[in-house]
Amino acid sequence: MSNPVSGVSHRRVLGLAFPIALANLTQPLLAAVDTAMAGHLTDASAIGGVALGGVFFSFVFWGFGFLRMGTTGLVAQAWGARDDIALRDNLLRAMSLALAIGLTILLLQVPLIGFALKLLGGSPAVQSDAASYAHARIWSAPLVLANYVVLGYLLGVQRVRWALLLQLLINLVNIVAVYSFVRGLGWGIVGIGWATACADLAGFIAGVLVLSRLLPHDLPGMVWRRLIESASLRRLALINRDIFFRTMLLLASFGWFAHAGARQSDVILAANALLMNFQTFMAYGLDGLAHAIEALTGEAIGARRRDQLVRAIKISLLWSSVLALIFSVVYALAGPTIIGLLTDQSAIRIAAERYLPWAVLAPVISVWGFLLDGVFIGATRTHDLMRCMALCFGCFIVLALILLPLMGNHGLWLALMLFMALRGVTLGLRLPALLADVADEADTDVGLAGRVVTVRS
Repeated sequence: MSNPVSGVSHRRVLGLAFPIALANLTQPLLAAVDTAMAGHLTDASAIGGVALGGVFFSFVFWGFGFLRMGTTGLVAQAWGARDDIALRDNLLRAMSLALAIGLTILLLQVPLIGFALKLLGGSPAVQSDAASYAHARIWSAPLVLANYVVLGYLLGVQRVRWALLLQLLINLVNIVAVYSFVRGLGWGIVGIGWATACADLAGFIAGVLVLSRLLPHDLPGMVWRRLIESASLRRLALINRDIFFRTMLLLASFGWFAHAGARQSDVILAANALLMNFQTFMAYGLDGLAHAIEALTGEAIGARRRDQLVRAIKISLLWSSVLALIFSVVYALAGPTIIGLLTDQSAIRIAAERYLPWAVLAPVISVWGFLLDGVFIGATRTHDLMRCMALCFGCFIVLALILLPLMGNHGLWLALMLFMALRGVTLGLRLPALLADVADEADTDVGLAGRVVTVRS
């Protein structure tokens, strides 16, 4: 039987958030190691090939991020309800879906990689190197998606230290493998792709071993009909569909922002891209608290503890606000120095410093959307997430089209900040309905074995 539901405290929230934030911050190391190794190859096109291949995998794998988020919400609710059978069933359903999608990617790899790289562009040499890298790395696609499920499960049952250790293992194996394959065996850019694939394999094997240790061993035999139960499969499909379209709309928003900057000039495009690094780094920190509230929300809902859910939201909101304010202060004080470290081209540096105030404002404006994303994912209220994101995306495009001609790039940044603020506002307006749908433990006579989640997906 899983652990009983415990109270929510500041220490518990931070204890969940800190390892997740560290795990998030290790993720850019994979791309950094691959790029650094490509930079030492004799072929000048290697860096471009790895960069293009990295963009391809970022879009493909991030597009299937619903496997992590959906698993976290469903597992956290089962964890809160102390339903070990539901824990196992949700894990197996999500893992089966991840492996099926991954195998489909492998079957379609030739047209998929060819179309994506043609769309991304680049010289023939860069295209050739990118294809070599991608065709080697793509063999780990089923494992990458399975690792998303493992991570989602670990977050759902609040074993965040295991999640951090697995991410560290993946990065360590990648460093050793890429050096061995490229420097030792002379495999070139193909070796970089295979090294990353080996790192994903190591993470998968270790993840399965961790799950075998954490999953209860005294459960009744597996009834396979439960895995294909129509109601459960339909719920899983709807959750994943909603998160997928929500993620695509979010990606489209940032893509349109980059496109609008490129239409102004190359300098504006570069300055905006540089400042978006500020937003990305801030996101790694705030995501730690967002992932923590995912787990705590699902646990509270599974346990029918509205009071615990409200307390978890309040504590997470406090620390998210503090962290966002710290980011804003650091960016205000050290922003020009950070820009100088990122580029030595004076035109780009001057342009980036001109628009730096928007990067300073971004953390305190974005924090509400980050936190409430976590609440609604943990509650598996994913349809609300998708609808709110669709509204925010439409408003962003309209605002950008109006403000860009009036204010130039400042208008584009203002539209982006309003988009970020609207994410928090729209979800905040839906929060009372979510809380109202959570039945308190005292509101029902249903025993632990008969607990069901009352929040509607």
